[in-house]
Amino acid sequence: MGRHGEAMAEIGSERVHIAYALPGERVRAAIAGRHGRVLEVLQASPERTAPFCPHFTRCGGCAVQHWRQDAYRDWKRGLVVKALGHRGIEAQVGGLIDAHGAGRRRIKLTANDRGAGFLAARSHDIVPIEHCPAVVPELASAPVIAADLGRALAPRGRGIGVWLTATDNGIDVGVETGFSALTGLEQRLADIAHRHDLARLSHAGEIMVQRRPPLVHFGAVPVALSPGGFLQATAAGETALAQLVIDAAAGARRIVDLFCGAGPFTLRLARTAAIAAFDLDRSAVAALDQARRKATRLKPVTARPRDLFRNPLRADELSGTDVVVFDPPRQGAEAQCQHIARSRVAVVIAVSCEPASLARDLAILRQGGYSVDEVTPVDQFKWTAHVEAVAVLRRR
Repeated sequence: MGRHGEAMAEIGSERVHIAYALPGERVRAAIAGRHGRVLEVLQASPERTAPFCPHFTRCGGCAVQHWRQDAYRDWKRGLVVKALGHRGIEAQVGGLIDAHGAGRRRIKLTANDRGAGFLAARSHDIVPIEHCPAVVPELASAPVIAADLGRALAPRGRGIGVWLTATDNGIDVGVETGFSALTGLEQRLADIAHRHDLARLSHAGEIMVQRRPPLVHFGAVPVALSPGGFLQATAAGETALAQLVIDAAAGARRIVDLFCGAGPFTLRLARTAAIAAFDLDRSAVAALDQARRKATRLKPVTARPRDLFRNPLRADELSGTDVVVFDPPRQGAEAQCQHIARSRVAVVIAVSCEPASLARDLAILRQGGYSVDEVTPVDQFKWTAHVEAVAVLRRR
């Protein structure tokens, strides 16, 4: 099985990725270039199982619903093990934590004037859906909401992106149309928001309708999300990642939280330690700052915008820090890790959604004198090739 959730076959001297096949199977497949798709399973793997979703193989969301859970879990943990191995990193990799929970609380649908759904794999074709069993019950109406917005906003034959997030007090919707403004459509959008009891409806980061601020709780602290702000895909995933971070930071008095977002780690860690938090996203930092001002029983928290790719915290700025936590986007934190590697911080906690960039960042820290104590993979994007991981490093 390849790292993208497609089985690997050799045809002559070419290696071909076969979607919806499993290792050891014989299949008849349609091949285009270096990618193929199963047309018929001629000899099934004993690890093959019946997918639970009627849209599987048509919708491009899930890749491996057809694989038995024990084999799937071994493969997914193996994605982290292999990425570390490619960088020569030997570390204790824990068992995969299942963090699907009640389902995904944030999804993106594509809509046009004919309906809404997910995009087919490797295609811009919309696969209409009425229900996605991988999402939380609160998003059961997501396809209907997206379809209404498609009819209202999508030019004929052209799709729009619709992000839907289940928050504590309703659905937050963000729309991407490719237009700079939606002048003249304000009343129609207000009607849609009212019809579906949306908490908020935004376009390209601009609030069009807000009936109530969308709230989520990071630990005990409520946070009003900014439009388009990052949120972990599942509540169980956020909780699992945060608990791993909290456990590794136990006893720290001063913590720096890099790529902090709106504060899912900051506001939990601040129960016991003073936190300095930084992120490029100014609106997320503002949401964090507003939440910490209203919270009680927290240690001092500072939240500042900073481009950690172009202007990473220097080693001298980390002086006196007990623990550094970083949770960057998929490209990782290469520039920032080069400065952390020159610091005297005792414990570094790396959170990542991309094993390859995580392994590169850990290699930089190892060269600076850190040892990798443990790595824990977390599965909040179940039935896909995406895997999170938390690595704990200590200065030797």
